[in-house]
Amino acid sequence: MAKGFNSRGFGGMGGMGGGMNMNMVKQVQKMQKDMEKMQAELAQKTYTAAAGGGVVTAKVNGQHQLMEVIIDPEAVDPEDVEMLQDMVVAAVNEAMRTAEADMAASMQSITGGLSL
Repeated sequence: MAKGFNSRGFGGMGGMGGGMNMNMVKQVQKMQKDMEKMQAELAQKTYTAAAGGGVVTAKVNGQHQLMEVIIDPEAVDPEDVEMLQDMVVAAVNEAMRTAEADMAASMQSITGGLSL
């Protein structure tokens, strides 16, 4: 009798659970496709930030690669190279933060806030 109970009792629940798992698998697969698409789109984007009132500008892409640094000749002071270096670092870091924030927001929209 226990044998019959197990095959009927859990067999029905297993089928229901399997259906729920397939739905979950489909959702995860869709999420993966959406994430791949989003990553490809982000890789094509560029993010620009400036420092020193705009005398130093940095541009990064969605893959966190520095693409360009523009330095206004006014910012070049041989007596204060350290200030120029600081402005370059600030501009690059801000561009990277902007790219990261955009990526996080895009990821949030796909995952619905799930912590992955």
